[in-house]
Amino acid sequence: MTTDDRGLSAKRAELAALIERFTNGDGIHETPIEGLRFARRATPNEPMCSVQEPSLCLIVQGAKQAMLGDEVYEYDASRYLVASVDLPVTGRVTVASPETPYLCFVMRLSPADITSLVTQAETASAPLPPPSRGLSVSQCDPELLDAALRLTRLLEAPQDIALLAPLVTREILYRLLRSGQGGMLRHISIADSQGHRVAKAIGWLRRNFHQPLRIEYIAREAHMSPSALHHHFKAITAMSPLQYQKQLRLQEARRLMLSEVMDAATAGHRVGYESPSQFSREYSRMFGAPPLRDVERLRSSA
Repeated sequence: MTTDDRGLSAKRAELAALIERFTNGDGIHETPIEGLRFARRATPNEPMCSVQEPSLCLIVQGAKQAMLGDEVYEYDASRYLVASVDLPVTGRVTVASPETPYLCFVMRLSPADITSLVTQAETASAPLPPPSRGLSVSQCDPELLDAALRLTRLLEAPQDIALLAPLVTREILYRLLRSGQGGMLRHISIADSQGHRVAKAIGWLRRNFHQPLRIEYIAREAHMSPSALHHHFKAITAMSPLQYQKQLRLQEARRLMLSEVMDAATAGHRVGYESPSQFSREYSRMFGAPPLRDVERLRSSA
């Protein structure tokens, strides 16, 4: 092992120890630093569907798999994941144990903060590449890991968070912009870029997923033609607007049945389905079982 490798391992071990210290059991844990949270899990889990917000996911122990449509993204302590837009994904912790739990540093990415940084960085004048997938995995580098560690250390000095956390967060964003993820992030931050317009369409769908899908209206809101919206939307999300809406609807219906003890017919109607049989068919296709059986399985496993 080289000196650089030993230094990287030491920083990763320190970050893991800090995350363990500031988490209390498995789950997602918010921190006093705005936009920063930690994920912990002591065992591998079954695939779980959720909406991945724009964020940096930096694993320090264990490994995870994220599925976007038919695409599979594997990441671990050597590779980090970045999402640039809200994406319906299926996630699964693949490596974890009680002795060495899965630990992940998760920092929410603010498009406004990225825009502010892009206008000042030299990348602002660089040609904008074509829109690319809004989910990507890259090799972890020492500078990014060091910045994540310094941000986490601030939890031990709460009096310094207000002043120093924004500075370190800005450094992390800068390093992401200078990485292979930079083009993807610039797209969502530069007004009137195709990526920025798709992000607007995604925002509309997230707020109105229960409404009938009218591509012409969404395209007009995003200042795109329907054909351009469909093309660039699929380039970024790996799915069509209709497939995206369907995943949002089904995830929300599942949440309603689990957390609000709602029956399947009511949950399906609440998220926009007029036909209970269509809702049941699409739910079974996505989650592998009809609504009632799926919810009973989830409750028993919990």
